[in-house]
Amino acid sequence: MKIIRINANRFSLFLIINMLLALWPSETLEAAMAPPPQAMVTGTVTDSDGNPLVGVSIQVEATQRGTITDLDGSFTIQANPDDTLYFSIIGFKPLTVGIKGRNVVNVQMEEDVTQLREVVLNAGYYTVSEKERTGNIATIKAETMEKQPVGNPLAAMQGQLSGINIVQNTGVPGGGFEVEVRGRNFINGVSDPLYIIDGVPFGSQSLGSGSVSGGILGGNISPLNAIDPTTIESIEVLKDADATAIYGSRGANGVVLITTKRGKAGRTTFSANLSTTLGQVSNFLELMNTQQYLEIRREGIINDGFGDFLNDPNFDLFFPDLKSWDNSRYTDWQKVLIGGTSYRNNAQLSVSGGNERTSFLISGGYLKETTVFPRDSNYKKATVQSKVNHRSENDRFQIDLSTIYSNERNRLPQRDFTGLAYTLEPNAPEIYDEEGRLNWENNTWNNPFAALEEDYVSKVNTLIANALVSYKLLPNLELRTSLGYNTYRLDSYRTLPSSARNPSLGLTPENYSSITTNVSQRDSWIVEPQLQWKQKWSRTALDVLIGTTLQQQTTEGFVQRGIGFPNEDLIFNLSAAETLEVLTDTESEYNYNAVFGRVNLKVMGRYILNLTGRRDGSSRFGPGRQFGNFGAVGLAWLFSEESLFGDNSILSFGKLRGSYGTTGSDNVGDYRFLDTYSVTGFDYNGISILEPTGIFNPLFGWESNRKLEAALEFGFFNDRILLNTSWYRNRSSDQLVGIPLAATTGFSELTGNFDATVENSGVEVDLRTINLRNGKLKWSTRVNLTVPRNKLLRFDGLESSPFANRYEIGKPLTIVKLYNALGVDPETGLYTFEDYNGDGNISSLEDRQFIEDRAPRFYGGLGNTLTYGKLSLDVFFQFKKQKAFDQLAFGTTPGFRGNAPVELLDRWQEVGDMAPIQRASGGLAPDVDRGTFQQLSNAAFSDASFVRLRNISLNYGLGRLDNGMQVNVYLQGQNLWTWTKYWGPDPEQPSNVRLPQLRQITLGLHVDF
Repeated sequence: MKIIRINANRFSLFLIINMLLALWPSETLEAAMAPPPQAMVTGTVTDSDGNPLVGVSIQVEATQRGTITDLDGSFTIQANPDDTLYFSIIGFKPLTVGIKGRNVVNVQMEEDVTQLREVVLNAGYYTVSEKERTGNIATIKAETMEKQPVGNPLAAMQGQLSGINIVQNTGVPGGGFEVEVRGRNFINGVSDPLYIIDGVPFGSQSLGSGSVSGGILGGNISPLNAIDPTTIESIEVLKDADATAIYGSRGANGVVLITTKRGKAGRTTFSANLSTTLGQVSNFLELMNTQQYLEIRREGIINDGFGDFLNDPNFDLFFPDLKSWDNSRYTDWQKVLIGGTSYRNNAQLSVSGGNERTSFLISGGYLKETTVFPRDSNYKKATVQSKVNHRSENDRFQIDLSTIYSNERNRLPQRDFTGLAYTLEPNAPEIYDEEGRLNWENNTWNNPFAALEEDYVSKVNTLIANALVSYKLLPNLELRTSLGYNTYRLDSYRTLPSSARNPSLGLTPENYSSITTNVSQRDSWIVEPQLQWKQKWSRTALDVLIGTTLQQQTTEGFVQRGIGFPNEDLIFNLSAAETLEVLTDTESEYNYNAVFGRVNLKVMGRYILNLTGRRDGSSRFGPGRQFGNFGAVGLAWLFSEESLFGDNSILSFGKLRGSYGTTGSDNVGDYRFLDTYSVTGFDYNGISILEPTGIFNPLFGWESNRKLEAALEFGFFNDRILLNTSWYRNRSSDQLVGIPLAATTGFSELTGNFDATVENSGVEVDLRTINLRNGKLKWSTRVNLTVPRNKLLRFDGLESSPFANRYEIGKPLTIVKLYNALGVDPETGLYTFEDYNGDGNISSLEDRQFIEDRAPRFYGGLGNTLTYGKLSLDVFFQFKKQKAFDQLAFGTTPGFRGNAPVELLDRWQEVGDMAPIQRASGGLAPDVDRGTFQQLSNAAFSDASFVRLRNISLNYGLGRLDNGMQVNVYLQGQNLWTWTKYWGPDPEQPSNVRLPQLRQITLGLHVDF
């Protein structure tokens, strides 16, 4: 029997209190128990210099009530007279202020650099603080991208992030980029990372067809042109196994997470950003003038033994540049063809606002950019973006909706004029005759402006939509689902009218004029349910995430060509074509599903374990090979939290972290394991041709990429110096390669797993310093450096395989095998080369054994930001150490028809001459010219290192005007200056046929009201 003992004194007191409450009037009792009356409290939040702080979070302590500051730093909140307000914003020390019965509370916040460690990074399926991350995540924020006048987010990332090498393929608007995250992992050449925009995977591979856009864009049209860089909040790049393994096979080449801007609570705000940009080619080659060209041209023809023809009128048509054209005429074709000024006008308007529960942002932008080519060519882009975020009153339900739509129209000449600008004869005739028509000079030349009669037009429509819905089943258990959809449609055409060809050829619309069209579309949907459980104990915190992915992607492509039209006015009507050819008609479906999970354990706030895993299923493999398992482990030790390091230590932050794991790849295309056939679109004696394209092979499976990383991160002097260093090693094996087959088999290749291993290793260094912080004057520096190494560790049977002339064990995948040039023979005046196989003949691939590497030895960037009050200056330099083909790769023999660099004047002329350039040749005697070998020799491969002033930005904030408007004026420059020893137009993209990146200057105005 349980005995209950009651304290007599406490029981008596309890009875007395209840009797008094029963006798007390109810109205008086309710008044006594009611909370004090609430009032509207207003105020302003500023920094130590008195500048208003925007977006400061203000919360009434012990409640869910909160708000944020407006553009002028003002706020309004409902609170009790005895409440306490909590002020917080990243980069400043949090502040607690008691109201004490006031209606106006003005506060000043102090900058706190140490909070940089608390910056929350997007890791895809979860978020993690900069301080506690175990993986390698590089990030670029909106404030950095907004300082660059670019139309593609990839251009804004160039040189900014360690481990990410981005090269722009062309200076023509709408072109593509090559992106490598920590090098090239796979022999098949696919290096594109996975792009995820607001939670939706986005295909980055171009749908352009070489048959249509090959002449101007090389078929490479970047789908990321659809994203306006000014609408992006941040871009995170996941690099190591710990960060990417949760994406499994999709993260083998890294993951790029793009997060667009969202609305902020506060009053409704309208923003307008207007800018105009001027662009020009930054570097012209020094080419021969008319006298130099004619001199060396005649000399070459004489050296070939055809000097007598120069005096024979029967050969006037063979040498018009020497015999019939004006020999005193000179035209700088670089100025005529690529020397124009491009204009980019950009306007963006947005409206945002809401409260602490619901916020929204709606923005629209329009961009128009012309080219440096003659006549009116332009690229237009219109974008619309909306983002709505809502959280229920009890904080259990949340929904985020994001939509991006863009419409692009690119109208360009069918060909890039850059190659013509470097090679047209300096004494070539006038473009137009006296009547204003194209001048063909008695049919002695191909007028370059005739190409302007040929059109290339592309129209792109892109839609990206995502809904993230979450519900807290329990305080520490959350169920959420991400629903995403995107569609990308490309419609393009290329016309080749007969009027664009020399009349002497006798071409007419009926027998020549053609139009080639490309209609391609990629649609994708994805559903990702997830369950996350978080639990915190006294010294331990556990975060568990599990989820699944269901994704489907369909791709369609249809390319056709119509030839022969009654007249050129009907060239856009394919039904009027004499011949209709279907070049490509494809449709493919890709299905992908996976289950994934993450376990994150934190002990004592300084020991962190992160486990991630994923099981992927792909329709690109045969039965029994469709599933692959991938995972990683990440560890971190915050040794600065140990008792050894006190508050007064020089070391304010220290972390040792490491990771190891496996990702994979199924990037081989659809249906490659099946017997496949293609209808070519051509007839053989009236019968349609069915061409075999693939052999059944169900045995190949996933490529695997094993990633290892170790890193040290330091913060000194209260984090005024932040240093991150990391070493990585990635080994990719089971390489999926198309094995070339003999033509007699009827197939071009067989897809299979090769016993080959590729290793990428390197060191990355990131340094951020605050050099000066004295009142209104602030100066900070950021540096990133990457030293990469690539190596083919293993390739069984390489020597007897078709790849023997491309790769070598122990060497990078990016090598090129060249002839070893020995200079010009002073006796013969011809180029000489090392005869590796000793057969006395320099014509075999066996003599191309000199190895050079096209990959950079190191690369990085250096940026400085200087702020004085409302004036800020940002200067960023990009640098790269590398080698590349120079001008000799595009022509090494002087005397050919067509202009050339003045360096070719330094040629051999008589016996005994010691010259770097061989004797002149007009191309009429093959035994006199050995320039083809020289173009593929190490003499044509030289230092292409450079330091480039990638970006400079000057911004002045006029502050808030009397009408409530806040105005910022800015001046920006892109690619303003390049220091290099490289012999060519652009060391970053060595080419003689592609327009180099332009030098651009932008003037802009940003208004908030």
